[in-house]
Amino acid sequence: MAVDLATFSPKRILVCQLRQIGDVVLATPSIELLKRRYPDAEIHLLTEKKCAPLLEHNPHLGKVWAAVWMIRIIAQRASNGHYSGTFRVYGHDKVLMVLEQICRMTLPVSVMKAINKHIEFYEIKNGDTLQLGDLSLQCFDIASTKEKQYGFRALLPNGKSLVCLGDEPYNEQVRSYTEGVDWLLCEAFCLYKDRERFKPYEKHHSTALDAGRLAQQLGIKRLLLYHTEDKTLATRKESYTEEASREFSGLVYVPDDLEKILL
Repeated sequence: MAVDLATFSPKRILVCQLRQIGDVVLATPSIELLKRRYPDAEIHLLTEKKCAPLLEHNPHLGKVWAAVWMIRIIAQRASNGHYSGTFRVYGHDKVLMVLEQICRMTLPVSVMKAINKHIEFYEIKNGDTLQLGDLSLQCFDIASTKEKQYGFRALLPNGKSLVCLGDEPYNEQVRSYTEGVDWLLCEAFCLYKDRERFKPYEKHHSTALDAGRLAQQLGIKRLLLYHTEDKTLATRKESYTEEASREFSGLVYVPDDLEKILL
């Protein structure tokens, strides 16, 4: 069926760049042009795992699908006799469906045979609990207004509780999972004072001030802010901590990239 590009208005676009780092770098101007042409579309990129760090802060991308290449590595090792176990991939029904379809469209038949034998796609439903080593997890639907997405509540080996709310603002439907936890991981796209510059609410995100107010209302002990804009890195830790602390009396953490935090 022919598509009229003059009126075409896609909701999501998948860019496949499956080769080397240089090819991914050369593809980035095309991603920017796509975003200019279709500003309301969410653009995803499928690439190799080693290329993913190049794209982590690309403002035009929604998601980078490096998971496919992790699956491919396991499958190749299994087909070569270097892996004999079962590698389990957890996710809700929609993300597993997309992941499996991308694997079938992009990976060789020989790799797919190993995937069918050694890799299990395990569907997680709202409220399901998992025991992963010494970590107890309960997954929950965050009630996203854009795309189906899960957060989780974890019971750590030291008895402390941790909740991750995903990358969208808090929804009151998940209060029972979040209230009173020791650690809350909450997105804060920008400072409230910078809301006109970064437009967090139009992008279904919140601010550091919003996150601090939420943590105070939920009786959280420690608040960790992430999923921030990357234009103010030099002052981010200090300014985000200060703004969240206006509303929150607990401890605020704003980690730098690769910073380790003792839970």
